[in-house]
Amino acid sequence: MTSIREKWQKIPVTLKASGAYAVCSILQRCISFFTMPIFAKRLLTTEQYGDVTLYNTWSSIITIILTLNLAYGSFSTAMVKFEKDRDGYISSVQGIFLYLTGLFVLIYLPFRKLFNTVFEMPTWIVLIMFFDIITNSAWSLWAGKKRFEFKWKEVVAASLVNSILSPVLALFIVLNIEERGYGRIIGFAAVTLVFGGYLFIANTFRGKKLYKKEYWEYALSFNIPLIAYYLSQTIFNMSDRLMIDHIIDKGAAAVYGVAYQLATVLTFVLNAINNSYVPWFYGQLKEGKQKENRSVTVAISVLMSLLLCGVIWYAPEIILLWAGEKYTGANYVVLPVAVSILLLFYSQLFINVEFFYERKKELVWASIGSALVNIVLNWWLIPYFGIVAAGYTTLASYVLFAICNYIAMKKVLKEKNMKDDMYDYKLLLAILGLFCIVAAGGALLYSLLWVRIVITVIVLIVMVVKRNYFIDMYKKIKGKK
Repeated sequence: MTSIREKWQKIPVTLKASGAYAVCSILQRCISFFTMPIFAKRLLTTEQYGDVTLYNTWSSIITIILTLNLAYGSFSTAMVKFEKDRDGYISSVQGIFLYLTGLFVLIYLPFRKLFNTVFEMPTWIVLIMFFDIITNSAWSLWAGKKRFEFKWKEVVAASLVNSILSPVLALFIVLNIEERGYGRIIGFAAVTLVFGGYLFIANTFRGKKLYKKEYWEYALSFNIPLIAYYLSQTIFNMSDRLMIDHIIDKGAAAVYGVAYQLATVLTFVLNAINNSYVPWFYGQLKEGKQKENRSVTVAISVLMSLLLCGVIWYAPEIILLWAGEKYTGANYVVLPVAVSILLLFYSQLFINVEFFYERKKELVWASIGSALVNIVLNWWLIPYFGIVAAGYTTLASYVLFAICNYIAMKKVLKEKNMKDDMYDYKLLLAILGLFCIVAAGGALLYSLLWVRIVITVIVLIVMVVKRNYFIDMYKKIKGKK
């Protein structure tokens, strides 16, 4: 035990923190993944789960309006710039939340009937959503500061308690209320209101200021130009469900929501990979060794493709176990949305270069254009082809998003007189093409489970044999940060 303790103490705090957050993220995903079927499969009708889907969708959009995403964007740089008064900056940012929320409520209440028709939610649920948003943002500010100071134990503990209490309370309320969809919403929101509300007050008392001109000017000047990007990305991701609800019904929106959740379940893996990859990649750019990035991005692309293929190939079985027979219509939506995740990774490769050279304008326009295309295609195709059309319009929009960011990156490199040798474009396209063929093959074999199992076993054997390839790429990233 002494030896283990000594080894643990020798591990750098940065590595302990990143490892703890990764494990915490996985545990949170597992809790969410395994509790979701209790509500979607056993306790809620598709219409009631549609209420939950709509609440989450509108919450994501309105969060940007009420908080300007100030817990992200400018936050990390602010923690460096205002290192001696981090608490003051956080409490001032919360002052912005209060101001914007108060202003929005003053606009909402006189016209609540009109807003409620658009939101498809009663007034009391909308008001809960407002408070849910600002208290959740207070939580994010607190956790962000702790992460910056590498005080990971409190964040991990609080996150896990929150992840456990939310479904437990929601289950209790759902079993004791007639409107079970709203019960599920209240259960999760209540925990955030209590935890986040306490942190909002604590942050305010520690910072002792809800307004400081310097902090407000810095936060607003940094994040306001990115609002178009944040909104377009949120609308990009959420408009499908809203439009399905309005064009078809809440039940169809719930079915699509289940498919989307499954197809994007691996985004946390993508984010974890990107968080480790980006610092290494930026180091290579600074040293002029960006060509070494070619083999790394190919390895990551292959890994992401294999993981996504696993989700696509076993979508019918996962959905049946996860959500039940009433959501089997989601099977064929998983394919195009999952392919979009690989395209999102490719887009992120190009965006990383844009961010390195502090070019945001092109990203904003790419996001807005892709979001508009998604909305137009949805409006045109959903009435004819139903929820499956929404999956393929998402795919088409991500193709456009990737192309736009590729063009923007090429433009930046040309302006900087940089040689474009950091990505093996032909091989990346080949991986994408092969991935699409294999993914489509899995969908065609949905009725032949045994064939899919045999092929999967063969692939797993090959991965085990070739495991050193992926291990070497991982060591390459970790060893040269």
